[in-house]
Amino acid sequence: MEKENGKKKLIIIIAAAVAVIGIIIAVILVLVNRKDTYRIIKVYEIQGEAIIERADIGEIAAYENMVLSSGDKIMMNQGTMTLQLDNDKYVYVEEGSEFELQATGDANNSKTVIYLTRGAITNEIQNKLSADASYEVNTPNSTMAVRGTVFYVSVYEDDDGVFFTKVCVFDGTVETNLVYADGTLADEAKIVDVDYGNQVVIFEDQETTDYLDGMQEINYEELPDTVKQVVENIIENTDIIQKLQESGSAVNPSESNNENDSEEADYGPGPFTVTFLYNGTLFGSQEVEKGTCVQEPLLMPEAAGHWDFDFNTAIIRDTEISWVSE
Repeated sequence: MEKENGKKKLIIIIAAAVAVIGIIIAVILVLVNRKDTYRIIKVYEIQGEAIIERADIGEIAAYENMVLSSGDKIMMNQGTMTLQLDNDKYVYVEEGSEFELQATGDANNSKTVIYLTRGAITNEIQNKLSADASYEVNTPNSTMAVRGTVFYVSVYEDDDGVFFTKVCVFDGTVETNLVYADGTLADEAKIVDVDYGNQVVIFEDQETTDYLDGMQEINYEELPDTVKQVVENIIENTDIIQKLQESGSAVNPSESNNENDSEEADYGPGPFTVTFLYNGTLFGSQEVEKGTCVQEPLLMPEAAGHWDFDFNTAIIRDTEISWVSE
């Protein structure tokens, strides 16, 4: 009987050990095969002074390559700053801006919300968001939802205490809606899809919140010079570039007295990383010196398709290139 009990105990011990080993192997396989999809949120460039307020730490002076956390509050006291999210989203921050950044999910299914309470930001989303991803900019009287686009949002108050939000779209489409004083959203009838080349202004006074004069063409002369320069550098729409230049303040890199200094001020000295993506995952990368061209990969992810990029373009910043299947 004792021998039988001993055998049973031994069998139980062996079975338990096998189960533990199986769990360990499964965990190792998950870790080995897991793709790095964590979010990269950082201060990409800063020219001036900004404060990052973090709940568990307090106020920190911003610096280049500073890693940001969801919930951080950003105050741009002097100068301008560029934030980078997930390597393909950029937020260009104007002087005097204050906002809170909420960033959850992973690089493939990111959820980003910017609560802008003062100042102005230009948003650049280079790649189309996945079905489960979202990008919103909220102000006290409005909310904006986007997929992949370039747009500018400013928040200001006039001498009479009327609060305004201006939205200018330079590429793609931005869905705007009203937020009333009690925090509720307007119904669907108030939603306005703002296409590129157009703007809307939303006002809030003591009586109501509504659109001012409906959707109109962008008034380029009212844009800050820093915004004009950023937009001209990141969009390819020649019609908008021409209107920026005609407004009298945008910088045309081909006409700059010191092109290299202008590029360095915008994007840094390099070298830069060019990342090739296939179905949203890393296919390969190259390190490229500033002003030179990236080499098209010899290997292709699949037989039919192409890289969505002009390989004659000089690289002046970190760049992501996606594969387009045919």
